[in-house]
Amino acid sequence: MGFDFKKKFGQNFIKDNNVIVNIARLIDSKPNDLIIEIGPGTGALTKELVKKEGKVLAYEIDKDTKTYLDKLDPDKLDVIYEDFLNRDITDDLSKYSYDKLYIVGNLPYYITTPIILKIINSNLNTTKMIFMIQEEVADRFSSQPHTREYGSITVLLNYYYKITKEFKVNRNLFEPIPNVDSAVISLTNKPREDVNLIKFNNLLHDAFQFKRKNLRNNLKSYDLIQLEEILKKEGFSLNNRAEDLPCSTYINIVKSYK
Repeated sequence: MGFDFKKKFGQNFIKDNNVIVNIARLIDSKPNDLIIEIGPGTGALTKELVKKEGKVLAYEIDKDTKTYLDKLDPDKLDVIYEDFLNRDITDDLSKYSYDKLYIVGNLPYYITTPIILKIINSNLNTTKMIFMIQEEVADRFSSQPHTREYGSITVLLNYYYKITKEFKVNRNLFEPIPNVDSAVISLTNKPREDVNLIKFNNLLHDAFQFKRKNLRNNLKSYDLIQLEEILKKEGFSLNNRAEDLPCSTYINIVKSYK
């Protein structure tokens, strides 16, 4: 490729075009839609995205990729050469008129969760997000109750999205080769109940603070008698661990707890 990869940016570029095409296929955009790509790098996936209907807005922290991205259709692609995490995304999007919003990216492990939380906290009305992330993180995001991977981030994401682990990507398909395999996940926006998000986040933090302890121990600062009544209606008790409860139960706790 001849590109000077930078470890500080967590750069591992996919070199298998079949994987790139399969990621792009997960986006069903129309002419008046907008696709955000986080970290396009040298544009391997971007080349497929600009072929789709709609406009592409890319965020790239490495200005050395400009040589590659400048070769792509300027009528279909806008690039902001700054860190996505440092941008006011709402302000950026105010310059665009679109029907549906898609977000896609090959995310380095260390900023995967911060990027998704920034999207949530920016109140972006996304139709679908497709991310290639470390397989272990994909398993955590898409895990089910009663499993070791299930945690507070799993519950939080399940409140906002339907999460699907689409397919695995072997580490040997990247350049340079990382130490772990990756996976592509999709997060599809879904209808959600009206709930106090501050209380919801606080409950998740408290319930999962010590994963080996049960709810009785982790939620000592709460009214345990009231909690026990709420949990009983849901088919659980304070003897359960946080990992036993589905997202819907946490929502009902927040809505019922006085």
